[in-house]
Amino acid sequence: MEFKQLRSFVEVMRAGGFTHAAKTLHVSQSAVSKQVAQLEQSLGVTLLDRLGSQLSLTAAGHVVLRRAEEMLLLRKELLNELDDLSHLVRGELRLGLPILGSDALFAKPFAEYRRRYPNINIHLIEDGSRNIEHAVLSGELELGGSLTTNNPDFSYQPFCNEPLDALVPADHPLANAGQIELGQLADTPFLLYQRSFMLNDRLLQACQQSGFTPKEGGRSGQADFLAALVAAGQGVVLLPSVVARGLVRPGVVRLTLTAPVDLRWDIAFIWRQGAYLSKAAQAWLSLLREQANHAPSS
Repeated sequence: MEFKQLRSFVEVMRAGGFTHAAKTLHVSQSAVSKQVAQLEQSLGVTLLDRLGSQLSLTAAGHVVLRRAEEMLLLRKELLNELDDLSHLVRGELRLGLPILGSDALFAKPFAEYRRRYPNINIHLIEDGSRNIEHAVLSGELELGGSLTTNNPDFSYQPFCNEPLDALVPADHPLANAGQIELGQLADTPFLLYQRSFMLNDRLLQACQQSGFTPKEGGRSGQADFLAALVAAGQGVVLLPSVVARGLVRPGVVRLTLTAPVDLRWDIAFIWRQGAYLSKAAQAWLSLLREQANHAPSS
């Protein structure tokens, strides 16, 4: 049973005969007759009583006509919905954004996406890179912003590559230095991130390369709170430069980190390797490429 057979049968009944149906379908009358005969054969029932030029439905014909009309309508609705998805008239975007820096980096792209595609339903999660990676692999998220990964399970599109700055209390002995090496902070407590933040791993590794293990002064996933802890003299925090610049306040000084350790915050948008990307996801990646020239860079 094929849709073209159902359509031919339905049109025969709507038009009142094979001749008029053939004109509507722009095929020959014999082609319409063949389609209806094939439908009867595939279903194993007689659909039409043929008395000369008069046609009437059998009991089976009434059932098949009703269901055929429903199936053709569902097919039309299906094709319309797929067309809507293709043109982003509707759809869903399951997106993960890093908690750190979302306000500085993603507020404008997110607002622009909503303006362009108001009917796309966005399911948004904010979390650390580790949890975002897990959510992408599990299928909970289609796209996720994460530290650039070398995991072969992911494909990715780079977004930004920011150096890290240090925020220190205004009364810190090095507050007026302007720039420092990481090792110069060895005696200062470090404010770290939640354990779902892969950036912690980079920070700890960089400290070890500089010859020390940092003393933990606290943890949080909220940059504002970390800056407040710095202002209260609880330690030093390393933040992407684009974030750190916006957190300078009374009691907080921003210092540039210099070589030999090059600490960076390189965010990319990841998806499962080989996975189909919806039109909604492709549109988000395209928007980020458009705005790449406006994204912070080193």
